Amino acid sequence: MSTRPRYREESSFKIHGGCGLMGICDESGALMSGEDAILAMAVQHDRGNGLGGGFAGYGIYPEFADHFCFHMMYHDLRAKEESEAHFDKHFLVDLAEPMPTRPVKGITDAPLLWRYFMQPYPDKLEESEMSAEDYVVHAVMAINSTIDGAFVASSGKNMGVFKGVGYPEEIGHYFRLEEYEGHTWTGHNRFPTNTPGWWGGAHPFALLDWTIVHNGEISSYGINSRYLEAFGYKCTLGTDTEVAAYLFDLLLRRHKLPLSLACKALASPLWDDIDRMPEDEKAVMRSLRAVYGPGMLNGPFAIVLGFNGGMVALNDRIKLRPLVAARKGSTIMVASEESAIRAVIPEPDMLWTPKAGEPVIARVRGMDWPIHGDLHLAPSEISCAVTGTEVSCDTVEVNA
Repeated sequence: MSTRPRYREESSFKIHGGCGLMGICDESGALMSGEDAILAMAVQHDRGNGLGGGFAGYGIYPEFADHFCFHMMYHDLRAKEESEAHFDKHFLVDLAEPMPTRPVKGITDAPLLWRYFMQPYPDKLEESEMSAEDYVVHAVMAINSTIDGAFVASSGKNMGVFKGVGYPEEIGHYFRLEEYEGHTWTGHNRFPTNTPGWWGGAHPFALLDWTIVHNGEISSYGINSRYLEAFGYKCTLGTDTEVAAYLFDLLLRRHKLPLSLACKALASPLWDDIDRMPEDEKAVMRSLRAVYGPGMLNGPFAIVLGFNGGMVALNDRIKLRPLVAARKGSTIMVASEESAIRAVIPEPDMLWTPKAGEPVIARVRGMDWPIHGDLHLAPSEISCAVTGTEVSCDTVEVNA
């Protein structure tokens, strides 16, 4: 008999549907109301089934910009007490409060929703010999895997995830997102295909500042999760999107891959395409596939990765899920449907359909870029060395 709580059991059947997503970033750093994200998702209402909706906002907590903000979901008071005991042991909590919400028709059975602004105790951090980010990741994994009924919805700085069971416009109004302002927003409609409707399993999935919204089905979940567990990640949610968030953390933050290579590792070109590449580019692609083969995402997907500093949108390598992109001045927007973009940006300067496996990148100017290397480097401009299970990369001079 399974020991997994009923609210987190895997479904015995699949709920087929389309899913919808969006991402918007003002590269100037100007702040946008969460109302724009709600509008973009409301237009895609029929892509959902009411079993999940959610948003991630960046730049929304400027008064606590240096604190890690944990958005927590509790199934009961016991889970809250155990989690807070864990926080008190490992973090200095400067503010703990219920999440601001309002009653919304269609939103029922909400868990206890709290947020905590905190920092690791300096002595505990020094004793652990970890970076602050690894210290937080360790806490997230411990809570999600050992405290029944507790779930960390997000754990980054100056950002937060707002999600639950319902249509996204209902979730957005429930969490009062029109009261928040951020330079980057992402949103999602519907729910993971193979799992039931519970609040912690809705998108976005988050770790530190990284958040993922996803349309599709990652068929490589099994090998991806086993690969991640070798690096200390614990995939406890039983849904494919969780692995995408952890893989980006592994490749970008821990292994320090340039963004262009991380995208190529997860949505790798086909071997036939690699064989036709120039020799220097071919060598890099072969190294990526050799080292990160177990991390490659198979199956149909369109994903948007949000982080403090911008966002990246990416399709699978043969584009089995829709993704449209647009630019208006300093604003870049992506969505599953053009109608969602035009609801927010009626007359974009540019509108295009990204190619398979080619990322759409938005970067907030003036913010520290949290990713190693230049975001627009071509594979031929990068030299990579393979050591065990890691690839280290540096830029190289390229002859004109």
